[in-house]
Amino acid sequence: MTMEAAAAHTPSSDQIVEIRPDRGWFDLDLGAVWRYRELLIVLTMRDIQVLYKQAALGAAWAIIQPLFAVAIFTIVFGIFARMPSEGVPYPLYAFAAYLPWFYFSEAIRRAGLGLVSDAELVRKVYFPRLIMPLANVISPLIDFCIAFAVLVVLMAFFGFAPSWRMVFIPPLMIVALLLALSVGLWLGPINVRFRDIKHTLPFMIQLWMYASPIVYPLTLVPEAWRWLYSLNPMVGVIEGFRWAVFGLGELNVGALAISAAAIIVLLAAGLVFFRRMERTFADVI
Repeated sequence: MTMEAAAAHTPSSDQIVEIRPDRGWFDLDLGAVWRYRELLIVLTMRDIQVLYKQAALGAAWAIIQPLFAVAIFTIVFGIFARMPSEGVPYPLYAFAAYLPWFYFSEAIRRAGLGLVSDAELVRKVYFPRLIMPLANVISPLIDFCIAFAVLVVLMAFFGFAPSWRMVFIPPLMIVALLLALSVGLWLGPINVRFRDIKHTLPFMIQLWMYASPIVYPLTLVPEAWRWLYSLNPMVGVIEGFRWAVFGLGELNVGALAISAAAIIVLLAAGLVFFRRMERTFADVI
């Protein structure tokens, strides 16, 4: 089904689509996203197909990218800097932390640039624009699942058995998805008006990565400053992911609580901001 066909058939033809102005700051019209769920599926599948279209290695890039990143981390931080890894081989330790970050960074990149990339679609077809950042943050989950399979293979290679705590990985990824959506709801509209975002976003992602416990453990951060460090919402996700994979220590409930609180604020404000800016997308883009 094409995107135009999905837009034409969602909602069904026996219903009337009413396009009206906002009725206040908190008129988010979230029900429209559910009515256009078929279009959400179409856009998500399109993003997955387009990403590796005419790529010689295809979906193998979902494996190559994190493997190369972790190889560099292992050489620089594991061998030269001798970062502690809590009894886990450093390549495995870094790979487990990099996986949720790999998903998150790709999700905010797509959500931040997606509106401009699909400018013609925004101009010509009516649908709730919120569907676009939603599709952008859902589609990288396929890459995450492929890379996670590599993590399982590496665990077997290093002699680590999967822990029952892995059942907590889906909830942790939902937290990462909501955070990526929250950030994308801000970056997308800003990028429509100011195209500097595409230049500053890679730099911002790089800084954010080193401000997260990927190449080093949280224990290296002085205890007195950990509450401030945990204001970075990805700290709770990454530490929770390591706990779920290796069963090290206890789940850092405090960091996850801070992450959840930050996401709630960012997501609520982002929905309002996106909705207010949505009316100008077709004119400005």
